[in-house]
Amino acid sequence: MPVDGKNNWAKTRITELLKIQYPIFQGPFGRGGSTPLLAATVSNAGGLGGYGGNDLSPEELTSVISEIRALTDKPFNINLWVSTFDEGGERLDASKHRPLIELLTPYYRELGVEPAVFADSTPYAPRNFEEQVDALIEAKPAVFSFVFGVPSDEILRRCRSEGILTAGAASTVDEAKLLEEAGVDIVVASGFEAGGHHSAFLRSEEESQIGTFALVPQIADAVKVPVVAAGGIADGRGIAAALTLGADAAQIGTAFLACDESGATDAHRQLLFKENARTTVLTRAFTGRLARGVHNKFASEMKRHEKEFAPYPAHNWIIAPLRAAALAQGRLDLVGLWAGQAARLSRHHKTDELFAALVQDTNKIYENRTL
Repeated sequence: MPVDGKNNWAKTRITELLKIQYPIFQGPFGRGGSTPLLAATVSNAGGLGGYGGNDLSPEELTSVISEIRALTDKPFNINLWVSTFDEGGERLDASKHRPLIELLTPYYRELGVEPAVFADSTPYAPRNFEEQVDALIEAKPAVFSFVFGVPSDEILRRCRSEGILTAGAASTVDEAKLLEEAGVDIVVASGFEAGGHHSAFLRSEEESQIGTFALVPQIADAVKVPVVAAGGIADGRGIAAALTLGADAAQIGTAFLACDESGATDAHRQLLFKENARTTVLTRAFTGRLARGVHNKFASEMKRHEKEFAPYPAHNWIIAPLRAAALAQGRLDLVGLWAGQAARLSRHHKTDELFAALVQDTNKIYENRTL
């Protein structure tokens, strides 16, 4: 929570720990949503820029960190997934996954492309988390954040020894307490309003769907480390609410994804400013893991077929050719378009303009407070 009076909201334990000007984090997006320019722009504005590296090889991570560092001398965050595959999802099995392939065949035909055919020995493999971490620690970003679990004691020890601050995502109080006990520096309280993948790891996602503004005060009461509120925050009102409830910073995802500097497609960014973005759903249809995106035809029609889905990331590999064909043809009704429940609060197309508005609006709220 802020450590000074009502007009000093920008001074919190987070800003002091990271030596940043404002307690505003940019959500790190995977699968092409992040860019070095977006991360650097947020960091240069006084917040903490982020980059989702879960899909990157160690060599690609090293390159991305170098690119960000060439654009800013401020702190930034690199995000990885501790759990890179679900049981049975680490390889493709043509016979095991045939029901899913058959289910998708009509969609391929609708797009005028051949259905995907996978042999038992198809050379797909999940990224190796430990190898990614080795590259990350070598490159030494200011912050290493992670979802879907807790890194090993050895990894956390190495981060401490290299001066890398760690931030773990928690969807429940129990997860937050486990992260603190492991020695993580910051807990990100991730509410189910957030866009993208729901990162619960102690219990099922369905048992871990707590709203941000119910989750934040409970986690703030349960742990001593700084807390970042994430999910459903898109403007100064959300930042002020998060800080009031005990958070030391607010993480904003979808509003930054809507900016031109993000890696989202033009069509995806444009959609976030339209009425369609008001309706989002949690679905496993696009990757095999539960994620929130704009409601569309594919998510709706797949809802009754979850028993035929493959585990992550095998499901995602099978979907990938369909996704590529749909994007090439502008068929947004057949692709996953990540968005949080506050997507329609997006107002800005430029990252620096969005950041300036976040600061200005939060300032006004604190200046007008009477309590």
